[in-house]
Amino acid sequence: MRVAISTDAGYVSAHFGRCPEFTIVDIKENEVVRKEVVKNPGHAPGVIPQFLHDRGVEYIICGGMGARAKSLFEDFGVQTIVGVEGKVDNVIEEILKGTLEGKESLCEHVKTKGHGTGRGECGHHHE
Repeated sequence: MRVAISTDAGYVSAHFGRCPEFTIVDIKENEVVRKEVVKNPGHAPGVIPQFLHDRGVEYIICGGMGARAKSLFEDFGVQTIVGVEGKVDNVIEEILKGTLEGKESLCEHVKTKGHGTGRGECGHHHE
């Protein structure tokens, strides 16, 4: 199984598209056999789902993402797990234990603001 975790300074990023990097983990027989950190290729519709799909990722774990992004990941056969918080290493441990649970997305897109323009925000940001 290959999992990507949206990462910001060792923690799960609240919004997958704005994270500086992704931690990609290969798990076989309940052990981590490979772990690498790759730079985010950029936040534009379809770029990240294609990028992760091309690397064989089967699951994306993040704090939050919008419905359009979820749909794009589904088109590439990548399952989404949202509402995850905490240290990336702790999340990996939860995956290995089988206890990782997704929750409600932490990213509430505000209709009057949009991502990808430098002006937008998620509803989880506090002004």
